[in-house]
Amino acid sequence: MTLFQSKVYNIVKKIPKGKVLSYRDVAEKLGNPKAYRAVGSALKKNFNSEIPCHRVVKVNGKIGQYNRGVEKKLELLKGEGVIK
Repeated sequence: MTLFQSKVYNIVKKIPKGKVLSYRDVAEKLGNPKAYRAVGSALKKNFNSEIPCHRVVKVNGKIGQYNRGVEKKLELLKGEGVIK
């Protein structure tokens, strides 16, 4: 794991259940708002269930990708009451 990935995962771990951040929000918390694509790349490589990558969405409100599949991301977000 790279230092960048570790920083991304530490931010994402703090997203509470029922809330989401955008990839840009995470990048801004890292101090580099233009790094949103790198945030997505880092999350794609995460398979640790303690890091809730499903809580990171596109800035336009669309779901975005998920390394376990978009359907699984939708299921998790529905279960948390983020979407209906």
